[in-house]
Amino acid sequence: MVSKSQIKLITSLAQKKYRYKHGLFVAEGFKTISELLSSKFTLNRLFTLEADFGLDSNSVQMLDERELKKISFLKTPQAALALFEIPKEGSVGDKHLSLALDGVRDPGNLGTIIRLCDWFGITDLVCSRDSVDCFNPKVVQATMGSLARVNIVYRDLKTYLEKADLPIYGAFMEGKNIYKGKTQSEAILVLGNEANGISTEIEALIDKKISIPRFGEYKEAESLNVATAAAILLSEFKRTALF
Repeated sequence: MVSKSQIKLITSLAQKKYRYKHGLFVAEGFKTISELLSSKFTLNRLFTLEADFGLDSNSVQMLDERELKKISFLKTPQAALALFEIPKEGSVGDKHLSLALDGVRDPGNLGTIIRLCDWFGITDLVCSRDSVDCFNPKVVQATMGSLARVNIVYRDLKTYLEKADLPIYGAFMEGKNIYKGKTQSEAILVLGNEANGISTEIEALIDKKISIPRFGEYKEAESLNVATAAAILLSEFKRTALF
């Protein structure tokens, strides 16, 4: 049985202020929960219909489908929902390729970008403080478990870049064709807001402006989705690093 106080707590975690007040976030589905259980994250409570995660029974609470619907953030609830503790932020490493986001607001975009970092071996993802919270339930769901393997930190991006001792690349419509020229394997790649791109104050700190060329006959497509752009650019950075 899920108590009213538990329902109130879990549903409140949809909002950032309550996530950080309680130090908890929600993960749903066997795959995502299993990935987080095998990582640095600490389980607070698991609510499940039937799954056996091999956990201490004190941290597992059985419930029925009706109760699960009351606490799930999904239209079609999966068979398990877990509360994990929000960890303390780590530090950012240097001497490798890292990704920085300037005001990315869409949870689906951030979740996909976290998955891309996991795929391409990007260990550090630096987000501006006005970017969407990585523990937003929609972000966690979109990461498909990759949240467990990427170090995500929130910083004043201007200050972080000013102190960085690495070349800084930025994605711009008018930048240099990414396919012409070699990129550096030790660098910071900056991607901007979905609607406005990289802000003026961050643009001033960019060393090398790059772009993804349009190949369509009419070349009228306005722009690429930021997560799509991240996939293309990270692929090219990794490709050129091999040759």
